[in-house]
Amino acid sequence: MPTIPGSRFHHDALKFSISPKNSPHIYKPLHTFSIFHTLQSPPLPLSFGGTMPSKRKASTPKASTAAATNKKSKGHAVEKQDPVVEPASSTVECDFVEDEVEVEETECESSNEESSSAQKVRRATQANDDQECEFSGDSISHAEAMQKWPHRYINHKDRVKANGKPMTLNDQDDADQLIQAKCHFAQAVVDGQIYNLGDDAYVQASNDEDDYICKIVEFFQAVDGMQYFTAQWFYRAKDTVIKAHDQFINNKRVFFSEIKDDNPLGCLVKKIKIVPIPSNVRLPLKESLRSNSDYYYDMMYLLPYSSFVSLPQGTAIFADVSSPISESDSTISSDSDTVDVKEQKLEKNLLDLYSGCGAMSTGLCLGADIGGVKLVTKWAVDLNQYACDSLKWNHPETAVRNESADDFLLLLREWRQLCASCSLLRNNTPTHPFLKVRDEDEEDNNDNGDEDEGSGDDEQGEIFEVEELLEICYGDPKEINKPGLYFKVRWKGYGQEEDTWEPIEGLDGCQEKIKDFVAKGFKASILPLPGEVEVICGGPPCQGVSGFNRFRNSKNPLGDSKNKQLETFMDIVEFLNPRFVLMENVVDLVKFADGFLGRYALGRLVGMNYQTRMGMMVAGAYGLPQFRRRVFMWGALPSEKLPQYPLPTHNVVVRGGMPKEFELNVVAYDEALKVELKRELFLKDAISDLPPVENDEPKDEMPYIDEPKSAFQHFIRSRRDGTLGSVLYDHRPLRLNEDDYERVCQIPKRKGANFRDLPGVRVRANNTVELDPDVERVKVASGKPLVPDYAITFVRGTSTKPFGRLWWDEIVPTVVTRAEPHNQVILHPEQDRVLTIRENARLQGLPDYYKLTGPIKERYMQVGNAVAVPVARALGYSLALAMEGLSGEKPLLSLPPNFPCLEELGSNEESID
Repeated sequence: MPTIPGSRFHHDALKFSISPKNSPHIYKPLHTFSIFHTLQSPPLPLSFGGTMPSKRKASTPKASTAAATNKKSKGHAVEKQDPVVEPASSTVECDFVEDEVEVEETECESSNEESSSAQKVRRATQANDDQECEFSGDSISHAEAMQKWPHRYINHKDRVKANGKPMTLNDQDDADQLIQAKCHFAQAVVDGQIYNLGDDAYVQASNDEDDYICKIVEFFQAVDGMQYFTAQWFYRAKDTVIKAHDQFINNKRVFFSEIKDDNPLGCLVKKIKIVPIPSNVRLPLKESLRSNSDYYYDMMYLLPYSSFVSLPQGTAIFADVSSPISESDSTISSDSDTVDVKEQKLEKNLLDLYSGCGAMSTGLCLGADIGGVKLVTKWAVDLNQYACDSLKWNHPETAVRNESADDFLLLLREWRQLCASCSLLRNNTPTHPFLKVRDEDEEDNNDNGDEDEGSGDDEQGEIFEVEELLEICYGDPKEINKPGLYFKVRWKGYGQEEDTWEPIEGLDGCQEKIKDFVAKGFKASILPLPGEVEVICGGPPCQGVSGFNRFRNSKNPLGDSKNKQLETFMDIVEFLNPRFVLMENVVDLVKFADGFLGRYALGRLVGMNYQTRMGMMVAGAYGLPQFRRRVFMWGALPSEKLPQYPLPTHNVVVRGGMPKEFELNVVAYDEALKVELKRELFLKDAISDLPPVENDEPKDEMPYIDEPKSAFQHFIRSRRDGTLGSVLYDHRPLRLNEDDYERVCQIPKRKGANFRDLPGVRVRANNTVELDPDVERVKVASGKPLVPDYAITFVRGTSTKPFGRLWWDEIVPTVVTRAEPHNQVILHPEQDRVLTIRENARLQGLPDYYKLTGPIKERYMQVGNAVAVPVARALGYSLALAMEGLSGEKPLLSLPPNFPCLEELGSNEESID
């Protein structure tokens, strides 16, 4: 089996080609076609524009030679060629040195076939002969050409080294794929139109496809006399991982790539104007540049980890192409609302959406602190009251809101208008209609005198006066389906037990009270405003894609109400415009319906001008005895560094099948690298020090009995100040009913034991189970069968999960939200009970000081829904580097030795080289 940290799926044998029209959604083995072989078979789907490991070929649209022979006609097959991935080059020159090049021709084994070299010559000859195309001007000096394109002039037998460095094309040493050059030119004429190096152009496509778009980076004549240009490709949004979600992208916006390949000169169709627009220009200038060009680009599209990244700042993409942006125009601006600059704070604030008990934000803050950034969860939102209570207990500094994300978004919009009404914003945000109307009424009725503020009559004529407004929310907290803005009111002369929630319309005459509340709330940042949030993180629930949902809507996943929170999450991001975004979700997000929802999320972020990156991480690879694979999607404003993915620290064997189209999005070391990682952790490493408890354990708190027995246990028992804790929280199991408890007591205490070990069960030769007809069915005390029917029929009799017992040297597949043993392996190795809440929490990496609240089942749910803390901590460290502008350009980074402690924890823990 491949391992996550030590070996990435190796692809040396699977070289592939991509066409701009279809790429990066096409994998095609190169052995099925040569450099100009017409593509005959249907393309294979590519994973979200997956990564390209060492020596794997990326591909691009190869302009069809047949199309080049007759540009007016359609219906020609698109021919492909492998790309050249190298830095963009400036104007090039070269001379031809004949004795440096060897041209080898091979004869086909069959008289009905021709060699790939012969195919190249024949097709390129046909393309160039049938077109009015030729190079213009003198060829360029050999010295400059050798400097800029040495691979064109070094014979394939001598390309092993040049100047002491490997000389390969796209990390490929394939003589059949490399076209040797006779000489280079700076200009060409095709159909009477002059093309220069650095020009942008349409390239002929086939059938009814849109013409491809490229930048011309090389003109050269091959040693066989054929004329070629090298294209560096642009991608339209629909041709990227976003696919059908290109409605969020301006139709003139394209994305520049690093992918290049060679094409017959006759494939050029028309010169066009594509302008680069850096992220730091004002909106009016952006609009001017867009309107005066055929296309514009402000991001690079890179295949590894489906990345959309900003253009390099301060450097020209092509040395011979001057930027249309002047320094005087390069003033940073934001299209979003801005607020008055408040007092500079050292803390960086975070909003945790769908926060649950707060594991994700807790891990991010811990990791950011290791990276030197004080990240604080300023706000958190969740619909589950018990999860909110847990977060409040552990993070009293956080403003925790127990409400739906939809109501939270509506509240944010109302809050911005209220702040504008109180002159707290310096932009053109509309004021709140209630305050505006009330103020106008007061001006019109000044002569009528003022009644007591906040007064009103009840049925007996008693007058109630507002003493203070305490809280704000959207929708009546006591009743559903009553939308609108509500305030919690403290009535004058009454205590807090008489506080009530009142709609803003019912507070007639309380404008000053409302303004006082808004002014205080603005100063205290009780709610975030656009441009005020550093980081938004969250895992929007998408139950509509879960494999447990038998009624999944594969045709329109967003039409399923269970998936609507993904839209809400993106709407909140769009409204608040944070510097960074981190979204977490189950792998089904990119598996179900061809990854519809994952593509939607990327499309929304890119449409909001966020840089994006998507990867899959395995919790066990970061120091947990739990596999647990999840998708994490980064977003960063164009002016920020895009956070990287932290590479694994522990050696964990991959479990379960990963769809091939997403294999290359897994965060892992390349297989070719020999990396010494820490050994994987097992169940014993995590829970062997915990005191024994019974099935009906009643206590929520108890003392430890044993000292830590592993480095993991020592770390997980450490308090925030670094000292070991003395009180153990939540070490209680779900109390099994009498029937299930009796069944559990009869499960043998050995590795692999489960319901199949109970009397009366027979295993067939095909490893399915049935009741033994030769044995009388055993009953429990209540008279019910010892082996329930559902255990026999689960997964058509093939499962070993019902009443399964874990063992000390195992890694748990995934911590789930339900603790029943009926269809999962959750029994303690040596005690007759399920794993406790605390044992599950340890498998998620939650520190022992993290206390949970609510009924037992609710606490299990909070733990099961949590993001594994070690993964979030590693991501938090990466986030800190990005916030400090220290992130590298590559998508992956290695964590410091002995992360997260940055010191040796024990003899079993080895550092990364």
